[in-house]
Amino acid sequence: MFKGLQPILYGGREVWPLVEGGKGVSATNHMSSGAWAAAGGIGTVSAVNADSYDHEGKIIPQIYRALTRRERHEELIQYAIDGAVEQVKRAYDLASGKGAININVLWEMGGAQRVLQGVLERTRGLVSGVTCGAGMPYKLSEIAAEHQVSYLPIVSSARAFRALWKRAYHKAADWLSAVVYEDPWKAGGHNGLSNAEDPLKPEDPYPRVKALRETMREGGIPDTTPIVMAGNVWFLREWDDWIDNPELGAIAFQFGTRPLLTQESPIPDAWKQRLMTLNEGDVLLHRFSPTGFYSSAVRNPFLRNLEERSERQIAFSGEAAGDHQFQLDVGVKGKSFWVTRGDLLRAREWYGHGFTVALKTPDNTLVFVTPEEMKVIRKDQADCMGCLSQCGFSSWADNDTNSTGRLADPRSFCIQKTLQDIAHGGDVEHNLMFAGHAAYRFKQDPFYSNGFVPTVKQLVDRILTGD
Repeated sequence: MFKGLQPILYGGREVWPLVEGGKGVSATNHMSSGAWAAAGGIGTVSAVNADSYDHEGKIIPQIYRALTRRERHEELIQYAIDGAVEQVKRAYDLASGKGAININVLWEMGGAQRVLQGVLERTRGLVSGVTCGAGMPYKLSEIAAEHQVSYLPIVSSARAFRALWKRAYHKAADWLSAVVYEDPWKAGGHNGLSNAEDPLKPEDPYPRVKALRETMREGGIPDTTPIVMAGNVWFLREWDDWIDNPELGAIAFQFGTRPLLTQESPIPDAWKQRLMTLNEGDVLLHRFSPTGFYSSAVRNPFLRNLEERSERQIAFSGEAAGDHQFQLDVGVKGKSFWVTRGDLLRAREWYGHGFTVALKTPDNTLVFVTPEEMKVIRKDQADCMGCLSQCGFSSWADNDTNSTGRLADPRSFCIQKTLQDIAHGGDVEHNLMFAGHAAYRFKQDPFYSNGFVPTVKQLVDRILTGD
């Protein structure tokens, strides 16, 4: 047992202060979270479009049959509720009364409040708590209190927590069981970097977590309410000075990337194998997500294609003005695009390389793509089912008009399509592969030598030693 690490009281029983990160679409499910809880920790079922099963136990493909986005959005919400309920019930059974089961939702997912309400209504007594990030989930505390479950907001700064506490959380303080600090530079998936922070200059998490604890104390939150450190956590021994530290109060640790590489992890074997090959720097913090948030994923051909697409981009004017004195004569029909001479020459070069279609972006620029790419982009935009509260790629918004009021952005991608595909056996090189920035350590950690893939129990036991 790693020195200083003590069980905490959570969900009415003693558990290890080790939380399984709840990863997006089907990357954590009942097998991984149930096993994590059975090992004595807090397992997390992802309630983001989770899988349901037919009577033979096969995964039900999430196929959308409705003609309108609004109707497809309703289908999506029903899939999400049914899938999460199924996953929670199975995880709870696997846990066999040990540990605890949480669910994870993204506040920026489409219909988040309805999904959360629907899942909690049908899983009474099974869910201990709800972790929630990606946005400012003001209503999280109200919904959790209504269903008498704990809530664990995910924040990336003391400032974000202060806003949540003052506006809403102080009214349901009794149900706040922990605050998750997610490192906005190092964590996998969507990251909470603010406009004031430099994506290229990671900050030391210690002072930021200390500031978060000070903010919690200002609100009268006891030091026994843990802060869960998430992002870049690998060996507990590297966090020795955080444990039993009076400046920080109670600390727990969230593991998002390491549980991907376990026998119970539901991700396909090709994804697991790829994780073992990563080098430092292979995970990219990027801004292509249709959520508008930064996010961290493996810099595979899928991500590199998005980088290259954005590089084939020029600004235009609707009339001749300033340096924009040259009419664009490739990639567009009509003569309403005025560009600089340098950009005209670049556009002609791209055209010659097969990037013969120019698509408008919301920022008065044009990106050049192949005709095949254009067909995929347009089809994916047309097939939108409203999986986000607002989507830059399709212009969907979960509001009265169902529109962001902005042009759909061809520099982005359909996140639901690619995450469903990679989770269910799609090509790992040509889909978005979320990972934390410490994923390169799979290759270096002797625990995984010779391609060893542990069970969740073996992983938790290993983590408890400090390694």
